[in-house]
Parts: sequence; structure tokens; C-alpha cells
Amino acid sequence: MTGVTTGVTAGVETGVETGVATGVATGAARAATALKAARDHLLGLQAPEGWWKGELQTNVTMDAEDLLLREFLGVRTDEETAEAARWIRSQQREDGSWANFHDGPADVSTTVEAYVALRLAGDPPSAPHMRAAAACVRGAGGVESARVFTRIWLALFGQWRWEDLPVIPPEIMFLPPWCPLNVYDWACWARQTIVPLTIVTAHRPVRPLPFGLPELRTGRPVRRAPRTGWDAAFAALDRALHRYERRPVAGLRRAALRRAVEWVMARQEADGSWGGIQPPWVYSLIALHLSGYGIEHPVMRSGLAGLDRFTIREDGTRRLEACQSPVWDTALAMTALLDAGLPRDHAALTQAGEWLLREEIRGPGDWTVRRPGLAPGGWAFEFDNDGYPDVDDTAEVILALRRLRRPDARPALERGLRWMAGMVSRDGGFAAFDADNTRELCLRLPFCDFGAVVDPPSADVTAHVVEALAVEGMARSPVVRRAVVWLLRAQEADGSWFGRWGANHVYGTGAVLPALVAAGVRPGAPCVRRAVAWLRAHQHPSGGWGEDMRSYRDPAWIGRGEPTASQTAWALIGLLAAGERGPSVDRGVAWLADTQRPDGTWDEPHYTGTGFPGDFSINYHLYRLVFPVSALGRYLRLHETAGPEATP
Repeated sequence: MTGVTTGVTAGVETGVETGVATGVATGAARAATALKAARDHLLGLQAPEGWWKGELQTNVTMDAEDLLLREFLGVRTDEETAEAARWIRSQQREDGSWANFHDGPADVSTTVEAYVALRLAGDPPSAPHMRAAAACVRGAGGVESARVFTRIWLALFGQWRWEDLPVIPPEIMFLPPWCPLNVYDWACWARQTIVPLTIVTAHRPVRPLPFGLPELRTGRPVRRAPRTGWDAAFAALDRALHRYERRPVAGLRRAALRRAVEWVMARQEADGSWGGIQPPWVYSLIALHLSGYGIEHPVMRSGLAGLDRFTIREDGTRRLEACQSPVWDTALAMTALLDAGLPRDHAALTQAGEWLLREEIRGPGDWTVRRPGLAPGGWAFEFDNDGYPDVDDTAEVILALRRLRRPDARPALERGLRWMAGMVSRDGGFAAFDADNTRELCLRLPFCDFGAVVDPPSADVTAHVVEALAVEGMARSPVVRRAVVWLLRAQEADGSWFGRWGANHVYGTGAVLPALVAAGVRPGAPCVRRAVAWLRAHQHPSGGWGEDMRSYRDPAWIGRGEPTASQTAWALIGLLAAGERGPSVDRGVAWLADTQRPDGTWDEPHYTGTGFPGDFSINYHLYRLVFPVSALGRYLRLHETAGPEATP
């Protein structure tokens, strides 16, 4: 212990030191007990094939849109409807609304879609829960205020005019990759959604529901701010496209639709999905159905059957995952278990490593449009997502596999390192799925009023790449040096980093600190000390860390929220990487020990994963376990190697 007043007697000083040492030792013992229980729980979740996969919980739009999809295709069953309706009702809040994350604000679009799904299930508008929902919708401006995607669903069933929706014509398929607003200017998840929607909106189908929705309307037009600059230009373009839609060039339209259908068909994954995510999946099924593909066609049959793999049934309810994360979860679980001291030749790690090696992607994907000369390699997020490997998963898989020291893994690791490094953007940073996917004009389109539609470099992904390359001996390489400069420039004025794929500044800061230290930045460097100070300043009085999803919209929430196990672990991982061993770390570890469940995991109702910042949030059910295991393991390792001395 440092800073003891020089006037105290030697006996008092010795007593203070003994008390601190005893306290730290007690904390280490509690951490070891918590770690063992968490490690054992994590080991028990491994699938026989070697992978781990936690549920990805989102919001009820997944379930509402599944019923609407099945209604449109004519395959909705009473059993599916009843099960989904029970789940949707169970998620309604006391005010009648539905939110997009735990304890979040009411969301008008989600509430509209949930309401329509319950009407399909037979819930009468006079029922108390339906009256409350309708009142919430009207209070938020009615269906007139819902996002474009919600109004597209309404248009499919005659509850909204197609003429009142923005237009993206299928003719965009003819725009070359160098032309602004070509399909590759959108992020991979957005382009896979937009291309099938160009087919749907070109057909403008209407399959009326057996009921109307007057109770969700206000009758008042939505007042929007006057458009200027690019917004005004794109509004004028949208008006011109509406005129074109009334009389498109017949031959050009047929050719565009044919090309769009071929593009969609070519991107169906082995499990029947598109991109392994819900939005392009459902719109692709509708688009192909409108293009003449019957329900019994192999593509349609595979697509519908694949949805069952994403369906969770329990207690008479049915809910869908928006996506699945087995590769990501397995890599994180391996790292956690290795951090916990599991020997690298343990059967669980051996089996997981073999499974990950089989998941390597050796073929091309959309990423080749921007990097045509780059050899394939790397890993994706899902079981079957071969068209879209991503940089973030590849970095985490490399970090996990390299620690097994398997000679047979080296060729895959070398391919992954080469591909990952080759996906650097011009500014030196790294994005998740594409390189140089930064065309901000896409954000101006009236069609794009929901979610991130481009994939620019982010601090968290860049940090994971830096860490993976650095531990592989490439800390002094030009690509790492440029990425470190990118990270330093991206640091916020308050010392934190924005988190693109996790909430939010706690995630970004917890990811960047280990990367900077691995790349050779001194723990005493000003950039590191400012980040450490930010984490300390935002520690909850209870000892944990939490940051609400509202921080993406409201800066007042940055670094604030109910503490969670995953976010506390992120903060601890960052602090430990920076060499911190003081009271802040000890209190964080104590919080994890105090809040652990008897079965070794933690409760975490709050969402800490990010799909689209501010628009789509995810509760990764495995986050509450893998990150605390890593944090506790690293804490104990540092305690064992450095001894019990604490610094303030």
C-alpha cells in the first residue's frame, strides 16, 4: 500500500498493510469461488458438437413479422399464431406499449406491429390490453409516425397506400459499384434487405386483412422539419421516382427484376436464410413468392424450414431470434475458459477448436467487390453464413485458436490474419463486414429511416483486430500502427471510446484498452490514463458498471445505467489491461461475486448488445457469463503474478 502518512507508527503502518493484504486476499478467494462456479456453468452449456450458443433476445417485431409473413404467404397456422401471440402479450408493458429493450421507452413501430399481430391472433380491439396499445400508438402520432418498414408491412395488407411510401426501384441493380447509391454502398445487412424490397415495392401487392385499423390512426399528417441540402434533393428525387413508378420502362423493369431475383437467389445460405438475419430473410421470401416461386419450390421450402432453427418454444410460447451467434459465442467461451485457467488441451477446448476450424470460410462474398484481389479466409457469425465472413468474428477466433497452440490450426490462422488485415479501410480503421463502406448519401434516402445502413470503421472492431494482430507478433506492422493512430483519433474528449456493437462507451473503452497495451502503448500513456479515469468515474456506487441503450440517443445516459455482469466485466477487462489493481477493480470484482446466482451465472435482463445503435438492441444471453469468466480469470492471474499489494 502506498501513501501511508509518515507520522504513523510502524505498528499502525504494519496493521494497515496487513488489513489491506487480508482484504485483497479475501477478495481473491471470493473471485476464485465465483470463477469456478461460472466456469463450470459455462462448460455445461457446450453442445456435443463443440460449440456454444446463447440466445439472442431482441423485441417482438421478430414474432409479429413472422406471423405477418406467414399470413401473406398463406401458411400461418392456428398453433403458431397462438404460441406467438402468448409471447407478444407477455412482453407488453403496463402502459400498453412494447419497447425495443428492457425498460426502454415505448416504440411506436414495434407497438403497431405487435398490435396487428394480435389482431391476426383474434384479440378484439375492445380488449383492455388492445385499447391500451391503440391509445399508445395514437399518442405517439399513430401509424403515420411509424417507420417506413412498418408501413411497408401495412401496405402489403392494404392498410397503407404504396403511393405514400418512398421508392427504391429495382433498376438500381444496374448501377456499377463505382456509382453512388449502388447496392454495395449499403452495409451487407442493408443491401440484402433493400434488394428484395425493390422487388416487393415494384409489385406493390395487396392481400387485405379481414379487419381494418382505424383505431391506430390519428388522421393528422406527420409534421416534418423543412428539408434542405441533400435532404431536399433526395425528396425531389423521390417525387421523380414516384412518377417513374406509374409508367416504368417495361423492358428495363423486367430486366431489373430478373437481375434482382437472381441476386437474391444467389445469396441464400445453406440453412435457408439470407445472411442469417431476419430482415433480408422475410423480405427475400416475399420477393421470390411475388416473382412466381411457389411455397413448394425448394428455395421457398428451405427458407421457411430454416426459420424453425431460429425458433424458441417454451411454456406454450414461440419466439424468434433475429440471428444466431455460435461462432462468436464459441470463440468468446474459449477465451473465457483459457482465462479461467483451463488447460489448452482440455477436451472441451480441443473439441471447440476443431469445430471452429471446420467453420473457416474459404470462398468469396460481397466483400470482394471492394477487395477483389484479397484471398478469402476468416470466420462468420452464424452456423451458415458463408457469404458474409466478418472481421470482428475473425479477430476473436484468432485470439482463441492461437492459444491452443495447435500446429494444424496455423494455416487457417494465417489465412484469417491475411484476410482480416486486408479488410482495412482507407483511413486505417476496420469495420465489421466491408471495407470503405462509408457512403453517407445512403443515410439521406427517405427510405432509410431505421437502423445503420452503412458499415464504417468502429473502435471496437478496430481494437479487436489490433489485439489479434499484435499478439501474433505484428504490433510494429504498418497496418497495426495505422489502426492504433485511428483509435487514438477516435478517442472521445472525455477519454472513452464509442461502442458500435455493444453498449456503449463501456464496451468501446473495455475493448480498446487491451488492444492499445497489446500494441505496445504504455499503461502510463495519457490516452490510457484518460480512459482509466473515465471508467473509474462511471463506476456505479454498488461497484458494477452499466450503460443504458438510451446512451446512443441521449448523451446524458453515456456511462450511466443499471449495472450488468457483462458491462462490469468489460470495464474490468479494460482496467486490468491497463495495469489497474486498486479499489475500483476490487469493488468491481466484489460486485460480480455478490450478484452471482447459485448456479454460477448472472441475471441480466438489460440489453448490452447492439445491432443498430439507437434502433435495434440485443440481449446476448451468453455475455452475462463469458465476459465475467474472462474478467475474473484475468483478475486472479494478475493477483497471483503481482502479489497482494494494492495501489490507490
